[in-house]
Amino acid sequence: MMETTRRKVMSTLNSRYIYGKVPLLHTVVFLVELALLARLVVKFNAYYGDKPILTMMMTNALLGGVADTVAQSLSAIRRRKSRAGSLKDDFISIEIQELDEKGGYRPSETLSSTRNAPPPFDFERLTRFMAFGFMVAPLQFTWFQFLSRAFPITKISATAPALKRVAFDQLIFAPCSLAAFFTFMTVAEGGGKRAVIRKFQDVYLPALKANYILWPAVQILNFRVVPIQYQLPMVSTVSIAWTAYLSLSNG
Repeated sequence: MMETTRRKVMSTLNSRYIYGKVPLLHTVVFLVELALLARLVVKFNAYYGDKPILTMMMTNALLGGVADTVAQSLSAIRRRKSRAGSLKDDFISIEIQELDEKGGYRPSETLSSTRNAPPPFDFERLTRFMAFGFMVAPLQFTWFQFLSRAFPITKISATAPALKRVAFDQLIFAPCSLAAFFTFMTVAEGGGKRAVIRKFQDVYLPALKANYILWPAVQILNFRVVPIQYQLPMVSTVSIAWTAYLSLSNG
């Protein structure tokens, strides 16, 4: 009975929009994530001083979740617009499944709601993104520490070490992290060796090219200005837009 109730609630949430544009369930998930992030931000320095790696893992996981939620929301909004071309009454579809005076659903509204419902929020996909962020954080943390030691930034010498960090990061870490990302996501979705190879053939090189458009500039600013304890959160924050871009560009 609990499972039936849960499914009904999820179905109701997933079939409704806010002002006919933003999926309600996606928005609820996004707000929950923001609340958790706000709590983490308030205590970040204390948590980082006590357990830096675990703090980075939690931060990375939450920001990865936000990134995927944004990507899913943008995809749902785009799909909504593509389906709404033939509809004229699309402003308050959040109320599209209201009961009529006799206690039943209005057939035309139910049909409209089903046809124009957003794609269901994919909690499994969200979990995969959060899990990847959680697991890769220790490696990123160690990598940033290595770059900090190998190319120290001082008052006398700042720009050259920052550029060396960017070069090492983009030529070594970026290609490897993208490969790890696509491999992990494909395997976690149930794909095998062939699926991984196909994924690399389809999206790896375009993603790597897009990476070189965005990340060198971000990392120069990151390494040159941002304190080391905030460098990984900075990367994860920019990754919100990066992940949304990848999701939209790949359909």
